[in-house]
Amino acid sequence: MKMLEESENKFDPQQVIDEFELLSKDAGRIQEETLQKILEENGRTEYLQQWGLNGKTDQVSFKNCVPLVTHKDLEPYIHRIVDGDLTPILTRKSITTISLSSGTTQGKPKFVPFNEELMESTMQIFKTSFAFRNREFPVVNGKALQFIYGSKQFKTKGGLAAGTATTNVYRNSQFKKTMKAMQTPGCSPDEVIFGPDFNQSLYCHLLCGLILRNEVQVVSSTFAHSIVHAFRKFEQVWQEVVANIRDGVLSSRVTVPSIRSAMSKLLKPDPELADTIYNKCIRLSNWYGLIPELFPNTRYIYGIMTGSMEPYLKKLRHYAGELPLLSADYGSSEGWIGANVNPELPPELVTYAVLPNIGYFEFIPLVENVDGVEATPVGLTEVKLGEEYEIVVTNFAGLYRYKLGDVVKIKGFHNETPELQFICRRNLLLSINIDKNTEKDLQLAVEAAAQLLLNEKLEVVDFSSNVNTSADPGHYVIFWELNGEASKEILKECCNCLDKSFVDAGYVSSRKVETIGALELRIVKRGTFHKILDHFVGLGAAVSQFKTPRCVGTTNLSVLQILTSNVVESYFSTAFS
Repeated sequence: MKMLEESENKFDPQQVIDEFELLSKDAGRIQEETLQKILEENGRTEYLQQWGLNGKTDQVSFKNCVPLVTHKDLEPYIHRIVDGDLTPILTRKSITTISLSSGTTQGKPKFVPFNEELMESTMQIFKTSFAFRNREFPVVNGKALQFIYGSKQFKTKGGLAAGTATTNVYRNSQFKKTMKAMQTPGCSPDEVIFGPDFNQSLYCHLLCGLILRNEVQVVSSTFAHSIVHAFRKFEQVWQEVVANIRDGVLSSRVTVPSIRSAMSKLLKPDPELADTIYNKCIRLSNWYGLIPELFPNTRYIYGIMTGSMEPYLKKLRHYAGELPLLSADYGSSEGWIGANVNPELPPELVTYAVLPNIGYFEFIPLVENVDGVEATPVGLTEVKLGEEYEIVVTNFAGLYRYKLGDVVKIKGFHNETPELQFICRRNLLLSINIDKNTEKDLQLAVEAAAQLLLNEKLEVVDFSSNVNTSADPGHYVIFWELNGEASKEILKECCNCLDKSFVDAGYVSSRKVETIGALELRIVKRGTFHKILDHFVGLGAAVSQFKTPRCVGTTNLSVLQILTSNVVESYFSTAFS
């Protein structure tokens, strides 16, 4: 038994790299085999039988018979599974677990089937990226300060376990085994990770990390936002944390009995450690380099840093000082796509090499034909360098030709498999008539305007947007939360700068002829975006999986209500007057 455990816990990074090299050298053939395996396993399901595949498992038949779909198309089938229908609907083996998407885009979470094959591909992705990462930034017998939070799992009407995708991973025994094998077990006990109150869990994560400060070699979370959020919190509570360490007594703010009990085993009076942390904090200039000061043996900071996480990079770099920021892998609630095998690249340039054996992938070229018909998808090894595509996924958990809604650019190839750069979500558009602005366009506009705040030592804590069509003409509304008071003059300049920074030709021409009205900048109270986070946590979302909704539409009225009810100032652009 001990021998078996040891072999399970052994992790050979070079072997993992060698396996990945073999897979990526033969990506085309591996893709054929992966599709064949998926179809052989699930060909007799209700969903696949209706398309007349008749047992065929080749790529041509699959593409000719099975249509491209979105989540909406699969919802009726998924809801039957959720409600307890045990017939082979999407997969031959019964689905026992459901993942919930974060729900921040559309206002309500999507249900997505989760099974052991998805768990295995998650671990394969984790191991692959760790092997490449560890070659560049080795960690040995260290600990990871992980700001991770498991949301509540609940039982569906049909008795299935449902929780966020991250919760389903953290609760799986394979996750802990893998972290241990990779010599970066977490600092915090399970009671903290799965605590019912994330504010209490966050406080205890910080405390656990500081108790083990010399062992911490990695600081991480699923998303960059959670790391920034954690250290913003530390700025507010650091003296209380130091007092807890000095006296060995946990703060009264932690009230959950299971968390208090678990922390009492770790927290012992340590005046020397308390003095060290206190002295480091008071010497810092505006908290610059906070992370390496608190955790001197940290090699890097790790989490998803692309897409809607990019706006947090500036603050994260401030806390990180000289430490490298390494972007984690590319996936979604529906499953994984690729691993970061070039960890030396900064987050803004990070690419993801697709693992050709974890699913079958197609790519829709983002060029519209004259009649507006979508282009025909191409295979994994048929994509072209420099082109943009929407990803289509077929996986082992019942998704067939599923349009993910993500736009990626082909930045290179690792042997035969493409290296993707995430560009944006396809459906997140600010658009009133002929204008089309993506999440990335919004981010660039906010970054440009935020430069004007630097002289006043102010920053944008977080932001969102909305298309207001209740007035005629419609106009863009940008919501900003700032970390202090800005003058009216500066905010007027920021508003004009935002308006001018949307360089999409359709937007500029529409503004000039006044078919789109003046952009509006609304400043919201401090803590407004925390209320949005609390709102989603209240709905069952995990903090680890939280993404600030960058564009709030009519499907997300409760978030729009939080934003609008917290507005303290409003400015209209005069940039095109």
